[in-house]
Amino acid sequence: METLKGKELILHALLRAYGRVALGFSGGVDSTLLLRVALDVLGPGNVLAVIADTPSLPRKELAEALRLAETMGTECVVVDPGELNDPDYAANPADRCYFCKKRLFGCIAGAAGERGFAQVLDGSNADDAGDYRPGRRAADELGVKSPLMEAGLTKAEIRALSRNAALPTADKPAMACLASRIPYGTPVTVGVLAQVERAEEVLRAAGFAQCRVRHHGEVARIEVAIADLPRLLEESVREAVVRGIQAAGYRYVTLDLQGYRMGSLNEGVRKQ
Repeated sequence: METLKGKELILHALLRAYGRVALGFSGGVDSTLLLRVALDVLGPGNVLAVIADTPSLPRKELAEALRLAETMGTECVVVDPGELNDPDYAANPADRCYFCKKRLFGCIAGAAGERGFAQVLDGSNADDAGDYRPGRRAADELGVKSPLMEAGLTKAEIRALSRNAALPTADKPAMACLASRIPYGTPVTVGVLAQVERAEEVLRAAGFAQCRVRHHGEVARIEVAIADLPRLLEESVREAVVRGIQAAGYRYVTLDLQGYRMGSLNEGVRKQ
């Protein structure tokens, strides 16, 4: 079995083989580590960070990604994939992520090509292979490389390397796009995405770092970490959360007793 150090060396070798790279950068745990390592291995002149500014990205996450890119001293551009203009994406089929990533990676590749960066990278890791990820097909079709995945690095190992590198994202909670809160078959709109974003901000303001608000029409289904369930049910916290989420536009506020889990709306798809 490959050691963490061995995986790190594989990652370095992969990056050297790619040459000049453009990285789809979100400011999350994975893409931040990949950006740091790419800058260290290839040098700032050979690395381009590309941030996709879409309604599916919370405004605070966009601001944080921009700040991180500036702090890390990389060239950075912001692009608009315009995925909501694609009816196949907006209809929110089970393979919505394919249509999203196809636009996203195509947009990144265009920005990269204009600046002389030949290889597009993403921050997928070894754990992502175990979830329902139709976006992988788009990455494969467009020749996008996933060096963290290729090196066999898991999320836990990426966090460990991030701590070693003193990155501020080492313990950052996982953050998927806001569209992942909407059940397949329910159209994705700017209004719904903004509603989810406002509702999740209520939870984060109340101190729940790992949380999701799943959108079911008038119903908001809250997921928080199992360890946080007792605190959420404290009267003052519960009342404040209910008021805030209703103010975001939901009539009913429910709590998922299974707690937070990655991709809970994929559970039905995986069973099929």
